Amino acid sequence: MSSRVRSDLLLVGSLPADSTETALRAAGELFGDMVFALPDGETGPRAAWVGYERERLVRPHPDVETVAVTESPTGIPRHAYETPIFRIRDGVTDLRWDSWPRIDDAIASYRLFRALRDQSAIPDGLRFQVGLPFPASALNGFKANFGADYPVAERAFADLVRRELERLTSEIPPKDLAIQWDVCYEVLDLEGVLAWTSDGAWERFTGPVASLTHLVPEDVLLGYHFCYGTFPEWPMYEARDMSLLVRMANHAVAQSGRAVDWVHMAGPRYLRSEDESFFRPLSDLNTPDTRVYLGIVLPLDGIPGLKRRHATASQYLSDFGVAMYCGFGRQPGANGMETMREHRRMARALRDSDMKEERNGP
Repeated sequence: MSSRVRSDLLLVGSLPADSTETALRAAGELFGDMVFALPDGETGPRAAWVGYERERLVRPHPDVETVAVTESPTGIPRHAYETPIFRIRDGVTDLRWDSWPRIDDAIASYRLFRALRDQSAIPDGLRFQVGLPFPASALNGFKANFGADYPVAERAFADLVRRELERLTSEIPPKDLAIQWDVCYEVLDLEGVLAWTSDGAWERFTGPVASLTHLVPEDVLLGYHFCYGTFPEWPMYEARDMSLLVRMANHAVAQSGRAVDWVHMAGPRYLRSEDESFFRPLSDLNTPDTRVYLGIVLPLDGIPGLKRRHATASQYLSDFGVAMYCGFGRQPGANGMETMREHRRMARALRDSDMKEERNGP
């Protein structure tokens, strides 16, 4: 089977826009000829990524207690230790969430996406992209008694995902849909840098790969985004190389129980642009029918930096697309539209450079 995704660019998720309509219109105009799917920008409360699950899903549950909140001077969490800490009430052995607010937002955004596509503001043939956090990311607030509480919460979350995937794909035609699992806290857990977790990090990643991904209908395009996070800045932890992400990608492609259409892996900081040891593990990727996107677009050093990273990675991986290291809605700079235009300029410059090299030959 050959990959169903071949585009040059992946929009990871969040965009620097103030509304869903602004995000979709801008993305359709700027990136419509470069991507296979458009996200809705994850605007409003979802701009805090899994802060949305903490506040809209976990905290309101009657059997979940908020143990502590370390307040920041601004009232807005600045990093992972200024977020609510949850525990499950004594005596509670099972949780249930009736619905997932993130799915409500996705369905509402799809209706706007479809209307804009009907108006030709979004090109025909593009899919609507929905990013969904993996369990350990969505449930990262259970820090008070992680060993006891996380398995209960994860079991309830898996049940919620099963039901809500069915609702999502009944409201959005599968052939119009692309779903991306956003995997961040799982990566940090495997790196051993989360103080509140326990043994079993690999199983907390591999379990949902096997139990949840196969529930996504085959007509839906499916991908994974492996990341080191941007809270408060990118990366939350700087890896020495890409070996962990390669291991995770290989496992996801082999064990998801259905086609994995793309994987996105965050790249290095700019100083490692020519660090061959960082990119060398890419030679161990075993994802023959999966489009690989490397998160090597860094606004900090522009087109020259992107070309340096692309050249280094190309020593170990012959064919790949590019993306930001993460969504860029939380780091828009002074002007969100200009940030998106610059993103397009960088991706187009790299594509044009590659095409010129192919025409000229070795």
